[in-house]
Order: sequence, then C-alpha cells, then structure tokens
Amino acid sequence: VIVLVVGALPGIIFQVKKVKAKNALDTQMQKIQHDASLVGNYYQKKLAIIQDLVKIVDKSIDFDKSTYEAIAAYRGGSTPQSGAQLNEYAQNVDKLSRNINIALENYPNLESHRHIEDLMQQVKYLNSEIVAAREVYNDSVYMWNRMVYRWPTMMIVAAKNGYTTMIPFTADADVIERASGSVL
Repeated sequence: VIVLVVGALPGIIFQVKKVKAKNALDTQMQKIQHDASLVGNYYQKKLAIIQDLVKIVDKSIDFDKSTYEAIAAYRGGSTPQSGAQLNEYAQNVDKLSRNINIALENYPNLESHRHIEDLMQQVKYLNSEIVAAREVYNDSVYMWNRMVYRWPTMMIVAAKNGYTTMIPFTADADVIERASGSVL
C-alpha cells in the first residue's frame, strides 16, 4: 500500500501542478483581455473627442466664411436702390461691423477656441494614456508568451488547451515611416 501511494504521489503532484498552471494561464488571459479593453476604451474616447473637434472646427470655418462673404458683398459695391434699402444696408453694415469688433475684442476668449484647445489637450492626454495602456498590454502579452513556453507543466497545459503565443501591439509600418520623416 505504501509503495502504491509513493508510486502515485508524483502523478498526483503533477496533476496539482497542471491545475495550478491552468489557473495561472486563465488568470493571465483575463489580464490580457482587461488590458486590451482598456486600450480600446482609450481609442474610443479619442475618436469621440476628435469627432467633436472636427464639428467645432467646421462650425468655426462656416462662421468665418459667412462673415467674410458678407464683408465681400458689402465691399463689392452692391448699392441700394431706395432709401429703405439704404437704411437696411447701413444697419446690416453696422451690425456686421459690431459682430466683427466683438469677435476681435473677445478673440482670445472665444468659447469655441477654448473648447478646441481643451479638446486638443484631451487628445494629447489620451495619446499618453494609450501609450501607457499599450505598454501594460505588451507586458501582459510578454508574460503570457513566457508562461506558454515554461517547461514542462505550463507547456503541456497550454498545448492541451490550444493556447499559443500572442502578438503585442506594434505601430503600423505607415506610422513608423511617417514618424521617421521619410513620408510627409
């Protein structure tokens, strides 16, 4: 009986090690999924901010365009034909002039410009968060890849469950090329 127990002991120990290895691999997989989700969330936030930024800039461009078109129309020599038209013309010129003066006086304090600056600052912040989150993800993937190849227990459990190595985040070749200055 003692020989039987002593003979079975290595098998029991190895089974316990395999269960622990499976638990460790599953835990690491959950960490990788969490880290990938965090990166994805930051990208979603960045996309939403960039979309808001585009809308604000488009509105600002439309406002500037309509203002300059009105100025050009009044400078272009469209002359009123009657006294009522002259009065309306003068009021429109005065109103346009006041709007331009108010805009110029408040130019540094314009809400849209502050909002654009704020959104650009948020994009800059999110870029740094994305870099940090990608680094955390890559560290988790590196740990996973080491675990999958750890002999013998981890490697056996990984093979049995179909676990393989993972590829870390890398920059696109196009991004690397642009960043190096070879394509602008």
